[in-house]
Amino acid sequence: MKRITIDPVTRIEGHAKVTIHLNDDGRVAGTEFHVTQVRGFEKFTEGRPYYEMPGITARICGICPVSHLLASAKACDSIMAVKIPPAAKLQRELVHCAQVVQSHALSFFYLSAPDLLLGMDADPATRNVMGLIAAHPELARQGIELRKFGQQAIEMLAKERIHGAGIVAGGMAEPVTTATRDKILVDLPAAKATAVQTLNFFKGAIENYQEEIEFFGSAPLMSAGLVDRSGNLQLYDGGLRFRDASGAIVEDQIPAEDYATWIGEASLRESYMKAPYFKPKGFPDGLYRVGPLGRINVADRCGTPLADAELEEFRQRFGHPAHSAFLYHYARLIEILYALERIEMILGMPELMSTQVRATAGVNALEGFGMIEAPRGVLIHHYKVDEQGAIVWANLIVATGHNALAIGKGVQQVSEHFIDGTKLQEGMLNRVSAVVRAYDPCLSCSTHAAGVVPVRIRLVGPQGEFLDEIARP
Repeated sequence: MKRITIDPVTRIEGHAKVTIHLNDDGRVAGTEFHVTQVRGFEKFTEGRPYYEMPGITARICGICPVSHLLASAKACDSIMAVKIPPAAKLQRELVHCAQVVQSHALSFFYLSAPDLLLGMDADPATRNVMGLIAAHPELARQGIELRKFGQQAIEMLAKERIHGAGIVAGGMAEPVTTATRDKILVDLPAAKATAVQTLNFFKGAIENYQEEIEFFGSAPLMSAGLVDRSGNLQLYDGGLRFRDASGAIVEDQIPAEDYATWIGEASLRESYMKAPYFKPKGFPDGLYRVGPLGRINVADRCGTPLADAELEEFRQRFGHPAHSAFLYHYARLIEILYALERIEMILGMPELMSTQVRATAGVNALEGFGMIEAPRGVLIHHYKVDEQGAIVWANLIVATGHNALAIGKGVQQVSEHFIDGTKLQEGMLNRVSAVVRAYDPCLSCSTHAAGVVPVRIRLVGPQGEFLDEIARP
């Protein structure tokens, strides 16, 4: 049996490779998606004071640190058994919406747009962000400005652009100033205009990708995401909803503290990434999607006017729920618009400007839970502490981890359709990488192996020939 290895998968956050096994006829016999790095945050945080956890876990990632800050801070709020002040909750949501804007802009404009705008079969020497700037300078400039808007808003609201020290256990370190509010409001119209223009541009370009829409991980799957009690999309708060592949709501309003009743975690032999699954269906049948496509599948509406109009058009074109992983790009752009509208709404609320932004308390519970929607999907932090507040156990279910099984299934489908082992072309292999990029995986965040870590040691000869292997299941 022959084998194709794509190593590394490019234009993603973290390290991964794909192995494609071919039969004697050159057809795909099987695939494996390998996440080849491992992080140990759950283990090395043991013994640290709980209130240090937001700052520590933010260092898991430089792309979505705000997500870890907020999930961790919510878990700490739970340990303190406090309800944070309303102004702090609004401020946290503001920071989070800004995070979604900058992260989604990075994914679309920097990582995926070279495929979408230059073509899947374009010369790899120019199929990158520099080639995109040369071919579409105005669109590239708008992408840079949109991400800049999100990053600057984070910096103003949370003190730092990357690891914001302003998000703390019990709320926020400082209130929002009038100058910060006014600066964001001044920059907001241009950001919204860019989001609308990009959506219109993409809706025109998507007609060129009908084959990718059909075969980029299009198997009907369950979806999961946070919604409020009216069924509207939520990023900072809300209960967890599961919707099945037919569109029926399977479970709704699951609180953070009940996540383990519904979500199990499996270790994979081929990867250091956890594989969460919906417990009632078992492993591996309980696979589901999270992230932008998962969220707009589970939600009834976004809850803001422009985003709702775009969501209605999306559903008219692709149904509800939509299944192709290629549509993550479309969903990501709708969420950028939603986040910008939500920022505008919150900035207009008088209660945002209250100076009461932090609740103080000690250890009032020995267990804490935090759940939010990271840009890439549901993020759960679960801590246990001793009487002095030191971490004795931690578990993180990270957004990309939820998608582990779905990504693997997408890699299989794309490979089976596009790969011809008798006549390899670079564009074939790029499509395999592109289905991974559609999920915008954050592999640095997600590699927290559960249970016994599968280990495979291979003996390779001086000419690269395979000699022997020892594997621990």
